[in-house]
Amino acid sequence: MKTETMKQIGILGTGMIGASMAVLFTGNGYKTTMFAINDAEADSGRGRYRTYYKDLIASGLVTYDQAAACENLLCITQNYKDLENVEFIFECVVERLEVKHAVYAEIEKHCGRFKAIASSTSAISADDLCMGLKQKEKLAVAHPWNPPHLVPCVEVVKSAYTSDEALMTIVDILESCGRAPVVMKRGAPGFIGNRLQHALYREAAYMVEQGIASPEDIDKTLKTSFIPRYTSIGLFEHFDYAGLDMIVSIHDYLFPTLCNADKAQDLIRVPCGEGNLGYKTGKGVLDWSDVDIDAFRKRASKPYLGFFNWTLPEKKDGEL
Repeated sequence: MKTETMKQIGILGTGMIGASMAVLFTGNGYKTTMFAINDAEADSGRGRYRTYYKDLIASGLVTYDQAAACENLLCITQNYKDLENVEFIFECVVERLEVKHAVYAEIEKHCGRFKAIASSTSAISADDLCMGLKQKEKLAVAHPWNPPHLVPCVEVVKSAYTSDEALMTIVDILESCGRAPVVMKRGAPGFIGNRLQHALYREAAYMVEQGIASPEDIDKTLKTSFIPRYTSIGLFEHFDYAGLDMIVSIHDYLFPTLCNADKAQDLIRVPCGEGNLGYKTGKGVLDWSDVDIDAFRKRASKPYLGFFNWTLPEKKDGEL
C-alpha cells in the first residue's frame, strides 16, 4: 500500500534500472520525476518505460487505462529544480563514484525536502557513496534485481552514518511497492545475491573449461533440476531438511574438486578481450545472433509475474 505521506519520488537516471523503478513507483500511485542528462536519455527512458508497460499489458497484469493513469504520474526532466519537492530519491546513474558524488551535490543544492537517497549500485560501498553528501546520514544502498518492477528482492546496505529514519524511509517505500527488502548486517562486495550467483557461474565456467559439460547442458541442468525448487523454499531450509550429516559428507568429498579461481576465467575473459560481449554484440559464450530478444525478455520476466502485487492507480475522468 502506498505510503500516503510521501508526496513525490525522484529517480536519477533513465537506463534499464531507472525506467524500471519509474514503472514500479508510478504503478503504485507515486508521483515520480525522472532526471535525464539530455534529450536522447529522456527519450530512451520514456521508451523503456512504455516498453515495460506494454509487456505488463500483454501479460494481463495491467490494462491500457491503468498504464495511462500510471504514465500521468511520470515527469521526465533535465532540470534539477524540478526535483525540489521530492522526498525520496532513487539514484541509478553510472557506476562511477565521481559521477554519483556530482549528482548528490546537485541534489543537496536543489532539493531541500529529501528524507533519504537510495543508490542502486551493485559495486560501490555505502561508506564511499555517502562521502559525496553533507547529509551523510540520509544515504543507503538499495540494490535491486533486474527488472526491479518485477523482481521483489532489494538488498539494503547501511553506511556507518545511515540514520534509522533514512533506513526506515527506504524500507517503507520499497515495501509499499510490494518489494521484499533485505537489510544486510554489514556491507560485502556483491552483497548477498551476486556472491551466490557468481560463485555458481564460476563453477559453471570451470566445468566448461574442464570439458565436463557444455554451456547449453549446464543451463539445461539448472532449469530442470534444483533452480525451480528455490522459488518455493530456501537454501538453508532445503539442506536442513536433507540432513546436515549427509551435507557434511558431501562437502568433504566434493569441495576439494570445486573451482577456486580468484579472477575471471578464460572462458569469459578471452571472448571479452575479442569484443564478443554477449547479447549486445551478438556473441559471447553463447551465440545470440538468431535469438528473438523480445521473447527472451518475456521468458526472463515470466517467473516473476506471480509476485505482481501492486496497488495500481486508476485513470481519472478527463485524463488522456
